[in-house]
Amino acid sequence: MAADDRTVHEDDRSDRDDVLRLLRTGTAAEHDAVERTLDLLDPRLDRARLGAALALMHGFWIAAERGLDEWAARLPGEAAAVDWPRRRRAELFAADLRALGTGAPAGVPELPAVPGTDEALGRLYVLEGSTLGGTFIDRHLATLPALSGVRIGAFSPYGDRTGAMWAAFRRATRAHVAAGGDVDRIVSAARETFATLAAWCAPAACSEEVPA
Repeated sequence: MAADDRTVHEDDRSDRDDVLRLLRTGTAAEHDAVERTLDLLDPRLDRARLGAALALMHGFWIAAERGLDEWAARLPGEAAAVDWPRRRRAELFAADLRALGTGAPAGVPELPAVPGTDEALGRLYVLEGSTLGGTFIDRHLATLPALSGVRIGAFSPYGDRTGAMWAAFRRATRAHVAAGGDVDRIVSAARETFATLAAWCAPAACSEEVPA
């Protein structure tokens, strides 16, 4: 999701081996692919394309959260350390679709299993990072006449606690790595999650019209 979130990542630049810095740089290409695919900051964004994007994102979040719920059931202490229950958002996407009068997703993508906390944190990096860009998307939607009166809850679920929730996720991720977590596994899981999101949401991409 679109995010000019460099200021939020300022403290990720201080140490070349910092896991958050490695996540940011190691997933840059995949992150950019998601932003290009969804293009939710497009000034031409209308209700139909927003609804199509939300339906696909809802399906993705269902699949992503299903894997995380299975991980949390196996490792409840590690899930509690990252405050997993508060971070679930699939139901918010469902509520947004109902508000738009858009149908539920026809299916869900196939995502890898989440065998451990390394993979869970990689997936969560994508899901939680999207809340940073979500604040910019919310502001953009408010400027579009075609979306007047539309209020989307899934993009920025934490409101004025967005920064605090992201900071808590950073702390939990760094603590996990300090205790022996595998950075390469975390980054690999994040890259795979981004790639799946971009591929799954491709049908909602805006096709460029070539002038006659």
